[in-house]
Amino acid sequence: MEFNWWIVPVAALIPMALGFVWYNESVFGKAWMKAAEMTSEKMNGANMMLIFGLSFVMSLLLSAGLVSSVIHQFGVIQLLSGVEGFGEEGTPVMNFFNQFVAEYGTMHRSFGHGALHGGVVGFFLALPVLATNALFERKGGKYILINAGYWIVCLILMGGVICEFM
Repeated sequence: MEFNWWIVPVAALIPMALGFVWYNESVFGKAWMKAAEMTSEKMNGANMMLIFGLSFVMSLLLSAGLVSSVIHQFGVIQLLSGVEGFGEEGTPVMNFFNQFVAEYGTMHRSFGHGALHGGVVGFFLALPVLATNALFERKGGKYILINAGYWIVCLILMGGVICEFM
């Protein structure tokens, strides 16, 4: 089974591109600044190169981690990776694996399917983590909806791109 690993950094660009739109003043930017208690002075005093650089590294980690959630074939690889003979051609486990890949290797490999799983990850992982942090930070519902909505949409798009093109 061959995977196009170059798609991981491409998908990692999605949060940056979507962020430019999502947090634009004419979309959710003004509401987010108010909900986050962010001021122009705080924003202007930041090292944006460092912030964007570290954000891209975090997006790379997120993109790489999302692969096993949106591509089902990785489950088979994970399941068989500890079995004796896996990776050695001609062994029973590799014969099974090769037959499985030939029959099901491209099953459920579409943008829509990846988007569905990305949305599930966003709703069941990103939303609870962000909401919990926001509650302890004493942020309101608008803050949670703006940020969690952003990450859910990011994960939907990332999941779709990874599943379709990887």
